[in-house]
This record gives sequence, structure tokens and C-alpha cells, in this order.
Amino acid sequence: MSFNAKLITLLKTDRRFVDDDRELVIAAVQDAAWKTDRALVKLLLADKDIKAKFFEEIEGHWVFNLNTFLDYISQKNFLDNSYTRFRNRIGLTIGGKFLRERGEVALVWPYKDCVLEGGQTKEEERRKEIFFNEVLAQDEITRLLDPKALTNFKRYVIARERSDRSNPLADQETASPSARSDTAVAEEPVTGFRRDENGVIRENLIIKGNNLLALHTLKTQFRGRVKLIYIDPPYNIAGDSFGYNDSFNHSTWLTFMKNRLEAARELMRPDGVIFIHIGDQEMHYLKLVADDVFGRDNFIATVPRKTRSGKSDVPYRLSQDFDWMLMYTKGASKNDALFQRSVTRKYYKTPDFPNDEWRLTDLTTQRTIQERPNSNFTLVNPRTGQQFPVNPNRCWGITKDSVDEYLAKKENRLPWRL
Repeated sequence: MSFNAKLITLLKTDRRFVDDDRELVIAAVQDAAWKTDRALVKLLLADKDIKAKFFEEIEGHWVFNLNTFLDYISQKNFLDNSYTRFRNRIGLTIGGKFLRERGEVALVWPYKDCVLEGGQTKEEERRKEIFFNEVLAQDEITRLLDPKALTNFKRYVIARERSDRSNPLADQETASPSARSDTAVAEEPVTGFRRDENGVIRENLIIKGNNLLALHTLKTQFRGRVKLIYIDPPYNIAGDSFGYNDSFNHSTWLTFMKNRLEAARELMRPDGVIFIHIGDQEMHYLKLVADDVFGRDNFIATVPRKTRSGKSDVPYRLSQDFDWMLMYTKGASKNDALFQRSVTRKYYKTPDFPNDEWRLTDLTTQRTIQERPNSNFTLVNPRTGQQFPVNPNRCWGITKDSVDEYLAKKENRLPWRL
């Protein structure tokens, strides 16, 4: 086996580096190399020939030669699909390398290398936020993000009293409100959590407190277990209650989001997803931050949500009636069951399609008079007498019997035409 084939086969054993057709994705390998990904380095060290090619031994230690590796896999003929050294990409280069390949281009802002606690001592008070630098204040960050003891637990249960004890739904959790004479919420003492056979907490938890501290505290129990995360962060606009120091408000918000998205990612399962609601003000910056945290290849979609209709007192007289939801996965494949549609298509059988069942969408597709002989007729406007011959290559989307039925009901309207 050639060295090329051996390297490609080895890289394909990491599912992060292959697409749905099991083809190697060079961009994914490059991304991992730029980050000196531990799993990638370990993989390359596993083969003696590959190790000798891309590592240097220095006093008993093997050092990864990043540039040599990137140069090798970046050659277009590495995958044997071209005979030119120029790639099918357009972009700025320095020394023959794209800027991103040089590791010299990144989204940066003040305080990016910090952790922002982002909390207040009391909800009604605001204070200037403290940034803990990752290098200069690592001890403070460690203490900040260490698991905390959560206190003042309360368990709320629904207590129902019914006047109609003969009601068969009386003891069912799904009993309708009309079957209850009274519904109340009661408190129970908490002596421990209800857990499954694997020790995982199986209760609904509402935690009130600093979200960064709560997320890091939850990692002890829920790291790598969460299927879905939905967050609705501050939109960082005037009057949104996110009132931090105005001299670095934007950078504060970006640091705030980065810290929390990184913690959220640790909680997610490999096939987990996260939905992030955001407005126009920060949406495009948030997309870049989320790309960096979750990986650009793990971006699913941007979903719009209409929030109002045509407000007039807006800048530039352009009403922005939508906000947005960014959707990412931690690493789910596009073919995972998570992304399978569950819509059931309804089929019909009528004389319009004598030889086949049809769906509503079939009425909007092109059909000929040979396929739909009952739709081969001339439409006549009952008001004007104007005639509309059928197009034999694109017949009517309705039958003559249906037209006669409409006219008999004196609806006096023409059926739509395909």
C-alpha cells in the first residue's frame, strides 16, 4: 500500500474526517491539525511510517511537524483527483498558503482570552464586570468554575382533589382540567434525587443563579448526556437589561457568549443539538463565535421567527420583523435519525389519476392529457364565453366533472390552471 493510501485509510478511521459517503474531508483534517488536535496526533503516531514522516524526535520526545503535515495533505494530488498544484479555491494567500492555513486569521475581540462571570449580587443591582484572564488569573478561574453546592432545593408536586371520585380518569396523570374540581401545587422535602439504573438524575430541574456557574456545576452529572439545549441570551440592544460597561459592551457580550457556549458544548451528547435565539444586532458575530466553538461543519441552519408586523417608528424606515435562531450540532451526521422528517404523506385515489394514487402536491406538477384524460377539455368562462383550450403538454389540474359541479353550485369561478 502506498504512503498516500495508508495515510488516507488511517485518517478515515476518525469519523470526524469523513462525509456521509465515507470520503475524506480534507478541510476537517486541516482544522484539526491547526488546533493540534490530540486525537489526530495520537492517530498519526500509531503508524511508524507516518510517524517518521510528520514527527521529529528531540531528546526522546516526538514533536509534531505541523507545517510538513499541512503541506502534504494540502497538495491537490493527495486525493488523486487532479494533476494541478492549484486548488479549486479562491482566496488571499501569503507564501502560497491561504490565510486560514497559516493560522494568522481569527475572530478576535478585547477580553476574548478571559472568563466573564456575568452575574450580579442582586437582581436589582448592576456592577462593572470582572474579567478573569486565562493566563494571569487561572487560579481565580478554576475556583470560579469548580462545581458548587446547590442549596435550598424544593420539590413541587401537583396535588389534585376531585369531587367526582367515580371518574375513571381520577387517578390518571392525563386527566383533563374539566375532570378536576381543584388543582394545587404542594412542596415536598428533598432528601435526594430520583435517578435511573445508571445513576442519572431523572427529575425536571429549575436552577436559579449565575448561568455560567450553574453550567459548570451541572457538568459533573450531565457531561456528554444532553440531547437538546435551547438558550435565549440577551440580544445586547439598548434596554435589554444587559447593562454592562458601555465602553466595552460589545466585547463583553462576545466574551459572555463564548464562555457559556463552550460550557454548553461539554454538556451535549455527540449527536446533541443547540438552538440559540438572537436578534439582528449580534447575530452575525454570534454565528462566527458559534462556528469557532461548535465547528463550522456542525452548523445546521438559521431559522427566522416573525415577531411583529411593519413597525413604522424604526431607523431608516425599514421594519425588522424577525429575529433568528442559530442551530448547531455537536457532531451528528446529516443521516442521523434526529434529522429524519416525520411528516406522513396522504395519498388519494380518484378518477383524475386512473392508473395511480396521487398527493396534493401532484396537482402542482406537470401532467399531460395522456396521463390525465379526464382533464382533456376546453374551459369556458360562464360570464364571457371566452374559451381556454387545454395545453396537451401541461393539462388542467382538474376534471371536467369538477367544473360542471362548480357551475351547478353557481360558484361562477374558474378553477385554477396549472
